[in-house]
Amino acid sequence: MPDNTLYYGDNLDILRNRDYFPNACVDLIYLDPPFNSSRSYNVLFKDESGLESEAQITAFDDTWHWGHNAEATYADLIADAPASVSAAVGALRTIVGTNQMMAYLVMMTARLVELHRVLKPTGSLYLHCDPTASHYLKVILDTIFGAENFQNEITWKRTSSHNDARRKYGDVSDIIFFYTKTSNYIFNVQFSAYSEEYIRKFYRFVDDNGRRYRIDNLRSPNPRPNLTYDYKGYKPHPNGWAVSRQKMEQLDAAGRLHFPKSKDGRI
Repeated sequence: MPDNTLYYGDNLDILRNRDYFPNACVDLIYLDPPFNSSRSYNVLFKDESGLESEAQITAFDDTWHWGHNAEATYADLIADAPASVSAAVGALRTIVGTNQMMAYLVMMTARLVELHRVLKPTGSLYLHCDPTASHYLKVILDTIFGAENFQNEITWKRTSSHNDARRKYGDVSDIIFFYTKTSNYIFNVQFSAYSEEYIRKFYRFVDDNGRRYRIDNLRSPNPRPNLTYDYKGYKPHPNGWAVSRQKMEQLDAAGRLHFPKSKDGRI
């Protein structure tokens, strides 16, 4: 595979070409494919050969149709894909039917099979989707990558709440699925040390040993009658404490409790 090369258009032919993508040659895959959301976008490009590419054109129109290409790709998956993938796709067709959603899932499955092939054993895949098809895509991902290699479902809030939701909650987030090829994957921790400004702002208190801390309460979020007890004269919240008396004493002994003036469930 040439370095620093950008391919545009339908990626399936390139992915299937072993000269471009031999087995286990890719470290990281991020997919932000078109969603089957019935939104209409402008077509960003067309195949310069003049040949129509259903996967390409509908990718940017974001509307998928069950046609010849979808049927042919489905037949290829049933005949040539791993048995578990063929079974999953066949079951989905029975459940979903031959419609736009199934066309989308078939086109995605064909590409995910190839993406799994080209991913290194230490590699990772991130698939960005929305709730329209995320539940179906997770079944496909579990089948291709193995449920044991599912690492995270990341919720990305893409917009602030808005007032266009009338009889449902607002659509404000997308999903990113994080899968790995194997359990021996490379992961770069996605955080860094707190800045001094952040520490001063959010950890405003300093104990006798010079340790900075922030305060919160130890009340239970749900009613816990078995954790309702007084501690050093402090009354629990009506829900009870979040920890047992034994744990409370351990936190106290470690100097991790802050005792405010109010004694009403606010340790």
